[in-house]
Amino acid sequence: MPSASRLADIAPFHVMELLGRAKQLEAEGRDIIHMEVGEPDFPTPAPIVDAAQRAIAGGRVFYTPALGLPELRAAIARFYAERYGVAVPAERIAVTAGASGALTLALACLVEPGSEWLLADPGYPCNRHFVRAFEGRPVGMPVDAASNFQPTVAHLERHWNERTAGALLASPANPTGTMLSAAEIDALARCVRARGGQLIVDEIYHGLTYDGDAPTALAAGDDVFVVQSFSKYFQMTGWRLGWLVVPERHVRDVEKLAQNLFISPSTPAQHAALAAFAPETITILEARRDEFRRRRDFLAPALERIGFRLAARPQGAFYLYADCGALSDDSEALAHRLLEEAGVAATPGLDFGDNAPKRHLRFAYTTDVDRLAEAVRRIERLLAG
Repeated sequence: MPSASRLADIAPFHVMELLGRAKQLEAEGRDIIHMEVGEPDFPTPAPIVDAAQRAIAGGRVFYTPALGLPELRAAIARFYAERYGVAVPAERIAVTAGASGALTLALACLVEPGSEWLLADPGYPCNRHFVRAFEGRPVGMPVDAASNFQPTVAHLERHWNERTAGALLASPANPTGTMLSAAEIDALARCVRARGGQLIVDEIYHGLTYDGDAPTALAAGDDVFVVQSFSKYFQMTGWRLGWLVVPERHVRDVEKLAQNLFISPSTPAQHAALAAFAPETITILEARRDEFRRRRDFLAPALERIGFRLAARPQGAFYLYADCGALSDDSEALAHRLLEEAGVAATPGLDFGDNAPKRHLRFAYTTDVDRLAEAVRRIERLLAG
């Protein structure tokens, strides 16, 4: 029996294939500077690790409720109150198997076969594939520097039709690192609401912002789904833990889905995450945020000096989405040259949509400044040759 026909519309995650080649070259003895994968290079903060070890040693390794430990849901609710000044009942918070689990639950709850969902292009590649996996149709909205690589109300109005069910936005965004202001989020939420649609906002890079904190879409109304993660700011990528803030009317349906799809999130990871909001952990994380800022401020002008163009300054996450059009007419070919000949791994625009992918490379500044400087020297030598 063949695979389901929808699989034809789901592309591989090309960056993971490029990572595989980079790892193969390392196994052969090559020194590779990794700037391809969106993963912090810092280890999980010690208070989080210690909390996990105590929980495991104490035998707290059994299933939890499908929506997560009640005390962790309450801790997340307190975090919203203290950091954002937004009241979110713990009952509306579902702890999930990473942000991917949160997106799975949200879209399984909302997507009808044939319904259309609006997404920014360029954007995180898995989002369109999540929509397609549930028999929906992802519709890319081309965005560029004119709108800070974020959708506007005009974009929504231009692409909305009778089949449109909602929009999935991200702030800060991957791959561009750009953010929406509170006023822009509010306007987009009102636009979607007026059309009877559903807004989902990916906020997984909150905390990793460098020109002020990002506003949460939860301030725009209690009818918005918000996706969050312990992976990026809290540096727990391999623990696979995130959360979904769910409008009240959908909580029971999300719970049923979670029971069937996941049983429950990882129990050791949840006990670990109880320490994520502790003051000593936040102190560590804020120091690391300052280090990411330092890396951004080094790498952006260094890349521009050797011929890349940055149409928008990233305000968050840890990516630079660089226009390489002056250097190559094929970013995928350039990415492979950088890897094979210079030992620098970067992600071609191919992964992020149909909006000028051949003109762009994404560089992740998830390694220290000395290694970033070495990467720039290697790229410069390659281009000069």
